[in-house]
Amino acid sequence: MKKVILSIDGMTCSACSNGLEKYLNKQNGIIDATVNLVMANTTIIYDEKILVISKLEEFVKQAGFKSLGEFKEINTKNKNKKEKVKFITFTILAIILMYISMGHMVNLPIFDFLDIKSNPVNYTICLFILAIIFMVYGFDILKNGYKNLIHKTPNMDTLVGIGVISSFLYSVYSMIMIIQGNLENIHNLYFESSAIVLYFIKLGRYLDRISKDKTKEAIEKLVKMTPNQATIKVDGKEKKVTLDEIHKGDIVISRPGEKIAVDGEIIEGVAHFDESFITGESKPSNKTIGENVIAGSINYDGYIEYKAQRIGKESTISEIVRLVVEASNTKAPIAKIADIVSGYFVPTVIIIAIITFIIYLIMGYEFSISLIRFVTILVVACPCSLGLATPLAIIVSEGLCASNGILVKKSEILENARKVNTIVFDKTGTLTYGKLKIADIKNYSNIEKNKLLQLIGSIESRATHPIGKAFENYLEENNLEKLEVKDFESISGLGIVGEIENQKLIIGNAKILKQYKIENKYYHDEEELTKNGNSIVYVANTNKVLAIVGVNDIVRENSVEVIKQLNKNNIETVMLTGDNKETAQIIAKKIGITKVISNVLPAQKTQVIKELKEKNRYVMMCGDGINDSPALMASNIGVSVNSGTDIAMDSSDVILTKNDLSSILNLINISNKTVRNIKQNLFWAFFYNCLMIPIAMGLFVNFGVSINPMIASLAMFFSSITVILNALRLKRIRMKK
Repeated sequence: MKKVILSIDGMTCSACSNGLEKYLNKQNGIIDATVNLVMANTTIIYDEKILVISKLEEFVKQAGFKSLGEFKEINTKNKNKKEKVKFITFTILAIILMYISMGHMVNLPIFDFLDIKSNPVNYTICLFILAIIFMVYGFDILKNGYKNLIHKTPNMDTLVGIGVISSFLYSVYSMIMIIQGNLENIHNLYFESSAIVLYFIKLGRYLDRISKDKTKEAIEKLVKMTPNQATIKVDGKEKKVTLDEIHKGDIVISRPGEKIAVDGEIIEGVAHFDESFITGESKPSNKTIGENVIAGSINYDGYIEYKAQRIGKESTISEIVRLVVEASNTKAPIAKIADIVSGYFVPTVIIIAIITFIIYLIMGYEFSISLIRFVTILVVACPCSLGLATPLAIIVSEGLCASNGILVKKSEILENARKVNTIVFDKTGTLTYGKLKIADIKNYSNIEKNKLLQLIGSIESRATHPIGKAFENYLEENNLEKLEVKDFESISGLGIVGEIENQKLIIGNAKILKQYKIENKYYHDEEELTKNGNSIVYVANTNKVLAIVGVNDIVRENSVEVIKQLNKNNIETVMLTGDNKETAQIIAKKIGITKVISNVLPAQKTQVIKELKEKNRYVMMCGDGINDSPALMASNIGVSVNSGTDIAMDSSDVILTKNDLSSILNLINISNKTVRNIKQNLFWAFFYNCLMIPIAMGLFVNFGVSINPMIASLAMFFSSITVILNALRLKRIRMKK
């Protein structure tokens, strides 16, 4: 099973994206396909044993669209520049066309050669030629409309195409009659309507494209974080290359003021780096040989050489962009409303237009009037606004989240985060920084303190838990070497075991002693260390306890304020930890959490989450360690902080890259405002169609309210713009810091 994101050309409305999505999902070998109208791409999960990418692109072509290959980056400048030139040219032609066709109505001066009264044939042929030019300009609309009709997936282009071609062909018939001398047909020409409808559709799409591009600005900024070029070292000489020319293992040079080109490891030099776009830390971090640098970070003040490790799609920035793009390609549950409506919308509009046309003929109206009603209904009906209502809001919000250090993997999270009424926090590394330090040690052995900590630190260096880092730091600070460890074993939720200097050491919490049937005589010392807010680490050999180590952690700076805000919003907060009850209670009291569940194993964490869900609680779990992975997956929404392990991140729905708990408040706030915005968009889209279609049918003519195809196309454009502008308002959401 493989996944690919293809860029798609030719989609203009939700009926297009829905039609392509349905067509792809019918094909053998495609497991799932999701089409994104705003990003103009499709995410396809397929069986690589049955299909290859070229075959997927063929399916896209069969559905009436064009694949532009795999999605790489967002680059709209060149395309928009060409479109701008073309748009200006046709704007001038549209003005000329309107002047010739309607100038006589307001007594504007007209060349006698083109005057409707003195030279009706010349006037007619001129309008015909200009209309043909516009038909060529809008040929993609007509072509797509025809293709989608053939594939039984009619869309907005189908509506416009039927209307424009109908009025154009009727005008051609009238032109032939005029040339034959039947001059009364001069009033049955609708060349200008056909042309101007296409012009307004093109105008709408041009402005629509610019507006959509604005929704992708946050993603574009992420793409542009990395420089276009870099300097690498080849045979001792410097060489300027593009990012595509950098390979793993290449030595890259960075000077003060330059951006890091790819993720890598420093092999020479020292410098301060601005990594705030990833970590949220405004203070530059000092890095030296052996430490990693992130693509896009800025070298403040030093010359360094670093070995390229993660390039292209593997880099941190590329991974973030991939997550954001994939998230925008998933569908929020609320989007299904628009999808269902859009699926029936176009066929319904065509039926309404045909019935109206027939009724007008039966009622004795002229063919030309009946035709105008038919065309107006087809043009004014706008599935675009329905199709844009959800994806636009989602993409703006996804970009807003990404630029503020919140990576949301599925768009449904943006809809569901507002439902959260219980948040379960892991303690170490989540509510606290996880930067543990050794505070005290009760040594019951004959081994000297530093030697004992060297033995413990050597074994702990093999572990992934933050407690292990405290012992590693102790070794570094005291210039103690790591010793060789054999038969290392990690026992989930209990601790670790390893053989060192011909003895087996057992390191962990009190429960690990019970597993190895080691007597614990030191509850009093444990209690003393616990009262001072220490996490407890027992150290034993196979016979007895050798020591108890008290390890301290630092509470996150803004965790008190975050918990206070959550409680104020009636969101229950729970601390869930494998630590002992006394230590957990001390930390919880500092932070403001009243409900504490301590001494739990990983499997028990998952059970706690399940029990909360059974009580109709909508649970968000926030953790960072490997032990949290099952609980993250069991919760309604799993959130991991950036310091977490890769497994924890893979198990979560949301990644907080800035290690800031206030991001949770921001996520819930964005969710509330995004859903409200989507509902507003859907309301205006439905309201517009419910209002404009009856007007187009002529039901309000007796009240002096009526429209023609040109006004209808303009009204359709404004309905889409209303939805776009409303979605863009989400950019103004203020973030808590």
